Amino acid sequence: MQGISHPAAVAPFAPPSGWRALTPENDPWDPIRSLQRFGRHELTSVELTVTHLCNMRCEHCAVGDSLTMKEAPHLPLELVLRRLDEVEHLETISMTGGEPTFSMETVRNIVIPVLKYARSRGIRTQLNSNVTMDYERYELIAPYLDVMHISFNYTQPEDFHEVGFARTGRNVSADTTSKMFERMIDNTRKLTKGGLFVSAESMINYRTYKKIADIHRIIAEMGCQRHEVHPMYPSSFASGLPAVTRTQMFEAVETLLDNRNPDIWMLFGTLPFFACSENEEERRLVRRLWEENKVTVRNDPDGRNRVNVNMFSGDVYVTDFASVPSFGNIQQEKLDDVFAKWREHPMQQAVNCHCPAASCCGPNLLVSDMYYRDTDFKTRRAIP
Repeated sequence: MQGISHPAAVAPFAPPSGWRALTPENDPWDPIRSLQRFGRHELTSVELTVTHLCNMRCEHCAVGDSLTMKEAPHLPLELVLRRLDEVEHLETISMTGGEPTFSMETVRNIVIPVLKYARSRGIRTQLNSNVTMDYERYELIAPYLDVMHISFNYTQPEDFHEVGFARTGRNVSADTTSKMFERMIDNTRKLTKGGLFVSAESMINYRTYKKIADIHRIIAEMGCQRHEVHPMYPSSFASGLPAVTRTQMFEAVETLLDNRNPDIWMLFGTLPFFACSENEEERRLVRRLWEENKVTVRNDPDGRNRVNVNMFSGDVYVTDFASVPSFGNIQQEKLDDVFAKWREHPMQQAVNCHCPAASCCGPNLLVSDMYYRDTDFKTRRAIP
C-alpha cells in the first residue's frame, strides 16, 4: 500500500509522495520482517541516544538513572553517520534520550541533520519525545520525521503530575505541570493535523491498568494514528514500582480490545502471552489479537534487529530493559560487527526462537527472566 500524496498546504508533515504508508501490514521496526527475509536476525534498525537531559522524571522511565543536569559533548556526527552508512540492511533510525527536543542545540546539530540524512536514504525515522516543549521546535523537526513517538499514561493533569515528576527531587507545582499537560495535548493535535504520524505509547502498570480505556479515548481525541501498549516490567530506574499481575495485564488488554476505537492502529508489545502457551485462556487472547482488524503484536526489536548507540560515549547496547552491558563501541567497531558478536552470545541464543505459524520471535530477555526462566521456547510450537 503506497502512501497518499497530500498537498503541502493541507498536510505539511505528510511523508514524501510515493513512500509506502506505515500500517499494520507495514511496520519496519518489527524484527519478524528481517528474520523472514534473511532467515536470521539482521541489524536493520539503529536507535541513537542523543541527549541525557530531560524536563521530566517519569517514574517508569527505562533510562532514568542515566539522566543528567548538564550535557556532555557529543561524538562527531560524521563518525555516527559513517557507522550508519556501513550498516548493510539499515531500514529505520530512532532517536531517544532524555528529551531529544530539550535543547535547541541538540535539535539543530543532531536531530535535524540525522533526520535529513535518513530521508535522503529512504530510511524511516522515529523520535521519542514528550512533546511538552514549545511547538516551534517540533515544527522544525516534523517535515523530515516519519513517527513522533510519545508516552501517554494519563487521564487528567493530576496523573501527569504524579507520573511525570515523581522522581524530580524538587517541588514542581501542579499549575506548572498542568500547563505542560495542555501543551502536550495541543502540540500532538497540531502535529497530527499537519499529517505527521503520532504513535502514543501507554504502559500497563499499577496506575493505568484500570484506566486504560479512558487513556485510549484521550489518545484518539488527540488524533494519534497509533496506540502502543506495553506492560511495565519493574527494572532499572523503575525497579521499585509495584508490579501488576499477569491477570491484570490480561484484563487490561481485553478491556482495550472491547473498548478501542476501530480506526486506530493498536500495537501491543512485550506481552507475556504466547501461541504456544499451555494456558487455553492466554491462547484465546493471542488468537483474538491475531484476528482483530488494525491490531498487531510487535516482536521486540531490542537485541533482535536493533541496537542502541550512545552518541556521547559511542557505546553500543542491545537492550535498555535488561542488565546487559555495552557490546562494543562505534569508535573502534562497525555496527554490523558488534551485532554479529551479540547474535552468537549465549544470552541471545537463549531467547532466539521463531515460530512461523504465529509470526512470533518469543519473549525478550526481561519477559523470559520474569516468567519463563525454566522454559526452552525453541522446543515449543504454536498450539492450534
